[in-house]
Amino acid sequence: MNAEGNRVVVACVPDAIDPAERRAHFDLARKLLSDLAASRRSLPNGVAFGLPPDSLEAIARFVANERKCCPFMTFDINVEPNNGAVSLSMTGPPGTREVIEAELGLQGQCGCR
Repeated sequence: MNAEGNRVVVACVPDAIDPAERRAHFDLARKLLSDLAASRRSLPNGVAFGLPPDSLEAIARFVANERKCCPFMTFDINVEPNNGAVSLSMTGPPGTREVIEAELGLQGQCGCR
């Protein structure tokens, strides 16, 4: 349930991203969450990624589109002081972690591509 008490459904809406931007979005997701991620930590309701300090703008672009196709997710970006590490947590209702892991190729496919 969200803050308004409405049930949040775990469902991807890949068509929410403009078709001209979709491939670039999924390429950026793979780059950030697979190639650049210095760490990945499973959370009970999602996944947290440790990313390099210079990835902040790319993370913001990723979140801006990802929230369209995965409206059930909550995104938290944490920026450490003195040009330190950046972390991105993606969380949501039960099933969110499994969707993220599937999208990253850790457990089959979710069909979001």
